Amino acid sequence: MIDRVRQGGPGIILALLLIGTAFPLVAQDEGDLSTIAPLASESLLLDGAARDGLAVVVGERGHVLVSRDQGRTWDQKQVPTVSLLTAVYLHDGNLGWAVGHDAVILRTRDGGETWDRVHYAPEEERPLLDVWFRDETNGFAIGAYGFFLVTEDGGATWAPQEFAPVEEDDADDFYGGGFDYHLNHLSNPGGDRLFIAAEAGTVYRSDDGGENWESLPSPYEGSFFGSLPLEGDALLLFGLRGHLYRSDDAGETWNLLDTSTTAMLTDGIRLQDGSVVVAGLSGTLLVSRDGGLTFTLIQREDRLGISSILQTKDGGLILVGEGGAHRIEEL
Repeated sequence: MIDRVRQGGPGIILALLLIGTAFPLVAQDEGDLSTIAPLASESLLLDGAARDGLAVVVGERGHVLVSRDQGRTWDQKQVPTVSLLTAVYLHDGNLGWAVGHDAVILRTRDGGETWDRVHYAPEEERPLLDVWFRDETNGFAIGAYGFFLVTEDGGATWAPQEFAPVEEDDADDFYGGGFDYHLNHLSNPGGDRLFIAAEAGTVYRSDDGGENWESLPSPYEGSFFGSLPLEGDALLLFGLRGHLYRSDDAGETWNLLDTSTTAMLTDGIRLQDGSVVVAGLSGTLLVSRDGGLTFTLIQREDRLGISSILQTKDGGLILVGEGGAHRIEEL
């Protein structure tokens, strides 16, 4: 088993790395509403999702912004939280969820126009870092220190579930003190298979829709912040210091890819034309035209950190991160 190196702080609290400012985990008041800010679209945003002509981005101070014109303009929505929002998932053009600090979970059922707070547990002191739904009823929210929540009623209620993956070896020693690694990102290549990219060189796979998890062999001791399923059993895994790995057997073995960067890599996407893009801090974009076998580095002149990258229905790209959400026409 790898002697894994613990990285300080919750997995994808990009605020610390993007602008060097700490966002303390201070519980909000029950009645707090986000403030409509004129420059919200230029604030620190951490994640975005696009589906059926709708785009939603989320970030600091409970900011939620919606675009219905492919990311050209943004409309901020008032939501019942001022907590830092770290991730958003859209099931379709109406139904979606956002998660963040204070274990807050928001739900929209009208395409982002209004949001209800369906979970809030500041006493946990464990931020949620990602959310994913199999269908409109069943979903997971994951986060710091092994935080794992499950819903079976469309997100109306959430229940904690023990995250106890089968370890390759040393299972008794490793889990003797309880599982407490940060679960940073969940991806689904289709069907019942799921992957979780996690802290300290850990990555997990489920082949039964999240009922059971196993720890996969790890190629790296540093934290992973995302994974991107490709064709068949191919998978990209990325994280600290420009580390990007490819597996062609669903995570059983890995090959290190050349990235020509040491920037932290945060998100990946397959584009409509078949290209693959991995984004990161310092304006980093890694572009592959051969299905994720090799990548070319594109360094944006503004050097603004990118935490999420989306493609709109018309083929445009939205870069989300430091400085807000910005549409670009091409790479």
